Amino acid sequence: MVQVLLLNEGRVLTGGEELLEQPGRKWIDILQPTEEVMARLGERYGLHRLAIEDCLHLDQRPKLEEYPNHQFIVLQGFTALADDVCHLTLHEHHFFLGPDWIITVHELPFPGLEAVGQRIRADPEATLGRGVDVLLYLFADALVDGNFPILDHFNDELEDLESAVFENPQPEHLQRVFAMKRALVTLRRVLSPQRDVVGLLVRRGIPNVSERTVLYFRDVYDHLVRLYEQIDSGRDLLGNVMDGYLSMVANRTNDITKQLTIFSTIFLPLSFITGFFGQNFDFLSHRGFFWLMMLSVVGLPTGLMFWFRRKHWL
Repeated sequence: MVQVLLLNEGRVLTGGEELLEQPGRKWIDILQPTEEVMARLGERYGLHRLAIEDCLHLDQRPKLEEYPNHQFIVLQGFTALADDVCHLTLHEHHFFLGPDWIITVHELPFPGLEAVGQRIRADPEATLGRGVDVLLYLFADALVDGNFPILDHFNDELEDLESAVFENPQPEHLQRVFAMKRALVTLRRVLSPQRDVVGLLVRRGIPNVSERTVLYFRDVYDHLVRLYEQIDSGRDLLGNVMDGYLSMVANRTNDITKQLTIFSTIFLPLSFITGFFGQNFDFLSHRGFFWLMMLSVVGLPTGLMFWFRRKHWL
């Protein structure tokens, strides 16, 4: 599906490919690209065939490539389910940046792009009127800032998980730790090269990116640095939670072993006493030996219990 936003004499026109003939700055948004659509746009705007091929295979790494009449940028973002922060959906966006047009290509709808569209319609002169490179900044900012709620939710769940582990560790807690580690690895695998891409946009001299807009890309770069630091902090906290889980399980195992050892220590003398006085000898059949056995059976465990308590083993 092709949607075009055209700025013409201060007004924003919305429509399809019929607006491509009219003069003015344009944002061309392509949802679920096809070969036919990309071929028509490639012929009209001189898009490089390698970039078009990348758009038709949405499994690219974040990157910035310069071609004779445009730049090709790949940026990515994430959305997560409200009830499961580990269930991440990757949103890969491809951008063609020209002198007075920008083309966005993506497979899935993204709330950030819809918000940018509403902002353009509300204030066209402050957005599209300042240049298509400003739109690129708005798109990059929306993709990057969309990760902050995910990490905030992640940190809240991590705190709850840490409290649950130290209160009563369960096997499902360890499974959740591994799921959260996989989510952090996924975030880091995308945001790490994306930081390098935005770092290239921060440099002056990139065609079709004005020096005024470079200042805004610095803000996006700072946000990526913050995200990267939060991811590293989350990895450290997850390691601490895992260590805490293993320590709590080991302590519980030690307590069980200690209790079983105490029971064994108490009943071992009783087995000896009953075995000794149960021997078939005449002198052990006297009544005095019977009461001595009963006294030993009662007194020895009682004495051991007091001794264990004095040693703080119970």
